[in-house]
Amino acid sequence: MRIKLIACEVMFREFCAAVARSVNKVDIEFLPKGLHDLGSATMRARLQESVDRVDKDGYDAICFGYALCGNGVAGLRARSVQLVLPRGHDCITLFLGSKERYLEYFSTHPGVYFKTTGWIERGATSGLDRQMGYGYEELIAKYGEDNARYLYEELTKHYHQFTFIEMGIEPDSRFENMVREDAEQRRWKFEKVKGDMSLIQRLVDGPWDEKDYLIVPPGANIITTYDEKIINWTS
Repeated sequence: MRIKLIACEVMFREFCAAVARSVNKVDIEFLPKGLHDLGSATMRARLQESVDRVDKDGYDAICFGYALCGNGVAGLRARSVQLVLPRGHDCITLFLGSKERYLEYFSTHPGVYFKTTGWIERGATSGLDRQMGYGYEELIAKYGEDNARYLYEELTKHYHQFTFIEMGIEPDSRFENMVREDAEQRRWKFEKVKGDMSLIQRLVDGPWDEKDYLIVPPGANIITTYDEKIINWTS
């Protein structure tokens, strides 16, 4: 098969490794980290632009290295080429290998913020700081150190642990150590878990089990289902 892969740059290392092992011919387009922070409408428009540029006669499928991602993929329409997406609420599902494993870990580890190599190296500002709108240094500059410490604790009180997902593609231990140090500075817990490349690998390999992937036929668009399937398609 010839596949067009459109993926978030957070998974750059993982998808490059998977494509290198795939028997298929896979052309990759990486989009910038943080599209979901711009709102679902903006993210959907950016993804649709990429879909619409794909040569209709050149590919058997357009695969997305995205999950639902804050409804950013809801409303995407397949044109003349089928779309294939993993079933998941966010990219952590792809890193952990299944939506079931993600749900199990999430339900038993409340207050966890996940980190991966891509989340660390693809941008200086952490995803956590971006969610809050302020980084710690910005708060110090604006309110002074004592007030900043109090405000930061309030903003982050729902989190108390960093979990680093080790995918097996890391060059060394530098990224893990950065997360450990960040956890120590915040006085949070730290845990490292083994990631699972299978969902990523099968996305670029095929065939696609409909339990784990949504296959959108030409002319259909993606909808959110709010059930165990997470996403589906409609004409």
